[in-house]
Amino acid sequence: MADEDLATLGPAAEPLTPAPLPDGARERVPEPGPAARWLPRIVIAGLVLAALNLRPAITSLGALLKEVRDGLGMSGTVAGLLTSVPALCFAVFGFAAPRLARRWGPGAIVCAGMAAIAVGVAVRPFAGGTPGFLAGSALALAGIAVSNVLLPVVIKTWFPTRVGPMTGLYSMSLALGTSLAAALTVPMTGALGGSWRTGLAVWALLAVVAVLPWLVLLRRRSASEAAAPGGQPASGEPPIRIAASPTAWALAVFFGLQATAAYITMGWMPQIFRDAGVSAGTAGVLLALTMAVGVPLSFVLPRLASRMPHQGPLVVVLGVCGLAGYTGLWLAPAAGAWAWALLMGIANCAFPLALTMIGMRSASPAGVVKLSAFAQSVGYLISIPGPLLVGTLYQHSGGWGRPIALMVGLMVPQIAVGVLAGRNRRIEDER
Repeated sequence: MADEDLATLGPAAEPLTPAPLPDGARERVPEPGPAARWLPRIVIAGLVLAALNLRPAITSLGALLKEVRDGLGMSGTVAGLLTSVPALCFAVFGFAAPRLARRWGPGAIVCAGMAAIAVGVAVRPFAGGTPGFLAGSALALAGIAVSNVLLPVVIKTWFPTRVGPMTGLYSMSLALGTSLAAALTVPMTGALGGSWRTGLAVWALLAVVAVLPWLVLLRRRSASEAAAPGGQPASGEPPIRIAASPTAWALAVFFGLQATAAYITMGWMPQIFRDAGVSAGTAGVLLALTMAVGVPLSFVLPRLASRMPHQGPLVVVLGVCGLAGYTGLWLAPAAGAWAWALLMGIANCAFPLALTMIGMRSASPAGVVKLSAFAQSVGYLISIPGPLLVGTLYQHSGGWGRPIALMVGLMVPQIAVGVLAGRNRRIEDER
């Protein structure tokens, strides 16, 4: 099947040409049946539940990492690998998402992704030793990776005129799932008997629930979407060469730099505050504030971005907030801690903005799946060295001056490529 011939889960199939009516006869437009009215609501439910599951497998582990290391006898090197492997898995498995979607459809792959998350999260604490734990984690991360790429495609397919609002709902749900897992894992572990194994495995239940609406949708797939592979794009246009698109590269670099900033913030911000004299408890609350800011803003920002022909001004505003937050961390980390945490939370909302631009920079679901896979996979590869480099600079310099200078230095190209990615153009125009 050609790349542009992507089978999609959704009501995007072209209607058949009706037979001519007798002279004087009036066409009777059938009322939509109950299934047609309920299917979009099921899609929304599937979208929200899937988004809620895209981060708990990671953030719940971070909350219990010490207990996991002690329980499995895990070395510090392997524990460090665990903190870096999500971005690598997102990149590797994200590249496979378009091919899988062409074969079985995005909805089927998202459904399989939710099932993989459920199995991986449930199995890894009880798999017996570090290798089993890593294998279970990899399975869950593979499910997250393909869903990362394909959920924007589902939005483009089912809600082509509401990309902004639906991306906002998706992004808000993702941020909410991230925050809930970070905040609830430890107390929930205590309530369930104190075992870290149970505390990690319980998040599989949320993924099981997320499978259900996608199963319903798969049963409702139209006959045209289940057709055998083959054929050429209806338009007869040449396929999109995604790697030759300047817009795709701008989006990929923007996605990678914003992911780098987010991982650095989540991984190192509490340590910066603690080294400045802030208590451990307060440093944790400050991180929670940074993450919580993204919940409402992730809903509002895509709606605003979808109404703008050029998203560059939003990129600049978020970037300036990041620059101000990093500068504050350098000059007065303890005195203005709450303000810096708030500013960095705003800056981290470049993630939902990037997702919105992915949906807006292509005219078709087929283009979106290629753009989403390219931008996210390349972007996550770009993000891998950042947190490690910050740690190395901190260790060798003995302070936070150089690491913060790196953060500021990365924010400048993030703004530049974000402005390029926000231009009002589509990758189909760059064939």
